[in-house]
Amino acid sequence: MAEYLGWAATAVFVSSYFMSRPETMRGVQVVGALIWMMYGAAIGATPVIVANVLVCAAAAWTMLKVRAKPTGG
Repeated sequence: MAEYLGWAATAVFVSSYFMSRPETMRGVQVVGALIWMMYGAAIGATPVIVANVLVCAAAAWTMLKVRAKPTGG
């Protein structure tokens, strides 16, 4: 089961780089990071969990920051 989570996380995260909109890319990266965290928990790898908590937080923060930015006009 853990191996499947690892492969799924890899596929999701790599696919994020093929998204045309930055917001979509970050959203997919959040999902990928969440799957990586599940993988880390399944194999008992704290560094994998912590690294992906940071990736998830950074992607979510930049996504929210972009949404909150007022549009010029």
